[in-house]
This record gives sequence, structure tokens and C-alpha cells, in this order.
Amino acid sequence: MSGNALRDLNTLPTPERKNDSSSKGNFTKPCNGKTIENVEEQLKKSLSSVQINGGETLNVQHNKSSASVQINGGETVNVGVEVANSEVEYIESENLSDLEDVDTCLKKLLPGLDSKDWILVVETLNNVRRLSVFHKERMHSMLGDLIPLVVKSLKNPRSAVCKTAIMTSANIFSAYNDDLIDSLDPLLVQLLLKASQDKRFVCEAAERALEAMTTSVSPMLLLPKLQPYLKNRNPRIRAKASMCFSRSVPRLGVEGIKEYGIDKLIQVAASQLSDQLPESREAARTLLLELQTVYEKSHGLSTVVSENPEMGSWENFCLSKLSPLSAQAVLRVTTNIAREGLVIGS
Repeated sequence: MSGNALRDLNTLPTPERKNDSSSKGNFTKPCNGKTIENVEEQLKKSLSSVQINGGETLNVQHNKSSASVQINGGETVNVGVEVANSEVEYIESENLSDLEDVDTCLKKLLPGLDSKDWILVVETLNNVRRLSVFHKERMHSMLGDLIPLVVKSLKNPRSAVCKTAIMTSANIFSAYNDDLIDSLDPLLVQLLLKASQDKRFVCEAAERALEAMTTSVSPMLLLPKLQPYLKNRNPRIRAKASMCFSRSVPRLGVEGIKEYGIDKLIQVAASQLSDQLPESREAARTLLLELQTVYEKSHGLSTVVSENPEMGSWENFCLSKLSPLSAQAVLRVTTNIAREGLVIGS
């Protein structure tokens, strides 16, 4: 990922509101989230209506620089052109409701995600979330076509679409686990980018999605996907990838870490120990303490150690696998930092 790509994604252009723009079409969004209709014959009118929370209706009058909002036919307030965007409701997973007509929803899923109507895209993304929670088997066969469209929404410069797509990614991870591994790369790239940007509410949502990924996808499959991003040119992407890597390793367990290769893992952690950002360095310290615990736990079980006692200590192991400078840095960390709550299975 280049720095230019990250800056492009962080730049959220103001939507155009020209007099002849189709964005002035009339749309209605009921609170139950099941229907959004574009009224084509109203395209040249400048009035938009949004119904939220089951009752209150906002009439949005657009012009080039401002919009007026009339609440229930009463007081009119002038606001910015992003007023419709501000009325999107972000539904937490535990508050998602089931769908009334699953078959119809499935048929409309791909066209809805590929629509140019951002309101319809947001609604369809929420339906993907509902299907992931309540009917994941029904949607499983569509994942190959669905994931690229979710990625497309992750790239959308409109915050409402982007954040809803991030929340959708988290639900997909939780529902499909390792079945996503072949489609993971484009999702991972975008989530690392979004978690690295300055817009706080998008960043926090992306971090939660990355946490869902690390707890849902098997670490043996996920770690090789994460490893290239530990060397990314963007330090913030490296930091987010390091945190994911550090969270995933303990899920391998003692035997899994030995199978993956504790020597490979200690080299990864040592390289991050001198990284530019403190998040990367802290993730590396956490990982090193985990590896030391695993190494010492398996110390008495290794036939190699019993035959070569001089190689049995953690210090000698570090010196044998790392450069002298890296080994010294690792030993400083693992000697001086108190290990609290990091023992596997404790």
C-alpha cells in the first residue's frame, strides 16, 4: 500500500449537489430498514424525504451549499449538504432483526450492493449482516460474488457506506470463519487502511472488524496473510497488522506455536521491536513474552534440549536465532517486563 493510496482513501470529497443532479431524487427509508425506493419521476425536484425511527420524517431540501430540514412539518433548520448522511442509523449486531422475506432479499442482494444509490447500498449491506446472523447457510454460496461488492463499499468515500461495510465485514467474519480465507486479502487490505486513518468513528469500527477477524479465522491460516503487512511502507498499517498478529499467535496454543515455528515467530517479533510506532513495539513485546512462556513451558519436553543442555535456556535460544543486537533487545524485554496474564491456559 502506498502512502498516496492511503491519503486518497482518507480524503472524503463533499458530494456534488448540482441543480440537474440525480442525487436530488426523492427517496424514502422506513425505519424497519426493509424498503428504499427511488422515485424516478421526481428526479428533477429538489426535495428528499427520509423517515427514521418509525415515525419522524425529515424533509431535506438541497441546494449548492446548504440544505433545509423540516421536522414533521414544523420548524425548518438550515444545515449542511451532508444532512441525509447524518441520519443513517448504525445498528449494532445484537440489535439486528431477522428478515421477513429471505428469498426476495437474497435475489436483490447483489444488485443492491452494486447500486449507484448509496441509500440502497447501505440498506443492502445491513441485509447482508442480517443474513450472516440469521441465515448464513443461505448466503454461503454467494460469498464469492458478495465479497468484492463489500470491498467496493469499503472503498466508498461516503462515510455512511464505508462504516456500514466495515460492520458488515465483522459479521461476515463471525459467520463464515475459515471459509473466507480465499477471499480475505482484499478485505484485509481495506480494513487495515480504514483502521489507520484519522476519522475516528471509521477507525474504531475497522479495529473492531479486525478483532472479529483475529478471533474468527484460524491463526494457522491468518498469520501468513498478515505477515506481509508487517513490512508495509506505511507505519500505521504495520502497527495495525502487528496488533492483529500478536492477538492471533496465542490462539495457536503451545503445540500450534511449535508447529508454526517459534523461531520464525521470534524473528517477526524482534523485527517489530524497533518499529517507528509504539503500537507496533508494544505488540512485539506482548508477542515475545508469549513466545518465552511457550518456550519455557515446552523446555523439559524437548529431546533436543535434553541432549544439548547448553541450548536449553531462553537466552541461548534467542542468541542462536537472532543477530546479537536483536537478541539483546529481545532479552531486555523478556527480562525486565513483568508477565501478567500472558500464560497460555492460565
